[in-house]
Amino acid sequence: MMRILAADDSPSMRDMVRISLGSAGFDVTSAADGDEALRLAAQTAFDLVLLDVNMPVRDGLEVTRALRAEPQYRHTPILMLTTENSADRKREGKSAGATGWIVKPFDPAQLIATVHRVLLK
Repeated sequence: MMRILAADDSPSMRDMVRISLGSAGFDVTSAADGDEALRLAAQTAFDLVLLDVNMPVRDGLEVTRALRAEPQYRHTPILMLTTENSADRKREGKSAGATGWIVKPFDPAQLIATVHRVLLK
């Protein structure tokens, strides 16, 4: 079973991601902020990471940079799941090491399809 780490400061968004991806057979672990995401990533190897850009403590771009600095996450897909939609923010995400960008609100089927696509690359 593929393991996914999903970090978002919104409890309802964490639940929606967990339910959507869980129904597709993924094992989803949730984090409420960037620091918690980094702690969990250090304890468990995840196959994919989903990050909100705007989170307290550390934002998703900071977490992406920190994960990319770790050998075990150098090639792990990292998707930004965020309300941010500007071209500048997307470029910033790409330069931080993000694999892709999904804008909220998201369609659960689209999220599942995107996760499958990046995991099969």
